[in-house]
Amino acid sequence: MQDKIAIIGLGYVGLPLAVEFGKQYETIGIDINDARVKELEKGYDRTLEVDEEGLKSADKLGYTTSFDDIKDCSIFIVTVPTPINSANRPDLTPIKKSTESISKILKKGDIVIYESTVYPGVTEEVCVPILEEGSGLKFNEDFFCGYSPERINPGDKERTLTKILKITSGSTPEIAKRVDELYKSIITAGTHLAPSIKVAEAAKVIENTQRDVNIALMNELAMIFDAVGIDTKAVLEAAGTKWNFIKLTPGLVGGHCIGVDPYYLVSKAEEMGYKPDLILNSRKINNNMGKFIADKTVKFMIDSDKKIKAASVLVLGLTFKENCPDMRNTKVVDIIDELKEFGCNVDVYDPWVDPEEPKKYFKHSQLDYNPFEADKKYDAIVLAVAHKQFVSLSREDFEKISNGELVLIDVKSVSKDASWRL
Repeated sequence: MQDKIAIIGLGYVGLPLAVEFGKQYETIGIDINDARVKELEKGYDRTLEVDEEGLKSADKLGYTTSFDDIKDCSIFIVTVPTPINSANRPDLTPIKKSTESISKILKKGDIVIYESTVYPGVTEEVCVPILEEGSGLKFNEDFFCGYSPERINPGDKERTLTKILKITSGSTPEIAKRVDELYKSIITAGTHLAPSIKVAEAAKVIENTQRDVNIALMNELAMIFDAVGIDTKAVLEAAGTKWNFIKLTPGLVGGHCIGVDPYYLVSKAEEMGYKPDLILNSRKINNNMGKFIADKTVKFMIDSDKKIKAASVLVLGLTFKENCPDMRNTKVVDIIDELKEFGCNVDVYDPWVDPEEPKKYFKHSQLDYNPFEADKKYDAIVLAVAHKQFVSLSREDFEKISNGELVLIDVKSVSKDASWRL
């Protein structure tokens, strides 16, 4: 008898997973957002990760908001967010609540697999006790667990789910093999079976921690080269000619992964009595980039004899990365906040985002019209996100909406007409 699969959470991670499983297995995707479920039932994915044709291809996939509808499933895959709180500590509320709901319908022989990014030990030390208490079943006798971390890259249409090698693990050797075979059935890139759940959890959390640390180095180098008066991009291009130079660029570090996951590792390290100075200092550097960019914007406005208080500044892009509508943990808001601290009036334009969407996340709103088709003039323009619509803009396009001398601050180093680029 073939397993029936439940995917808990239908966001950037859960939906593509549900679609792929739904092509081969009876699958139900569950999400607490009723509007999200209704949109998916109509064939629309607002995250733009799966198009209408892709949704239709999963002919064995259904959607629900009720855990009662997934009680006959034998495999539960949890893909809910694992954010941080205002103190930069792990917020395990979503994963705990999902686990509690699963525990009430858990049956003998069921497998619960977690994909959410966590610190080593969360599955077995936090989630398993919740499953045992709510179900009255015994771990590794009556039910089992697995961990297979997500590696989705939002907006990436080449490295999609099936083309990214998947780490798998299970709570017993037999279950580990079963979990591995399950994912092998949909992941064409193959799988890597880790020796334990904790190893798989640790592998995931260090993937993004490594990138965070390396990007922090690029950001620090950018600030040094800016002080020296040389072009960071030119330096990195020259250094990149060596075969083993890691090719990364400076910039804002936001999103649901790189700007969040290191804090999960920090929390576990500090719990064990170790202070991870390198990781913490990297986080500090990356978190300060919004202020650095805002300061440079004001400096160039001053150099152009522009009044700062009540100056009009246009910020292009609000998402955390280019060519996708994902605004989770975007650091563009740091630039906006800093500019407002200087007394600037800031407009934000992002064609990838529904004008109403930012109001759900931030105190900032965005323009519901294209500023390049309007009459308003700006004292400075900050190109914050390299959306394809912005990369193609010419100097004439920027000058058309510029109040006097063009002040163009290029965070992504994509415009040859920039007054300053990171």
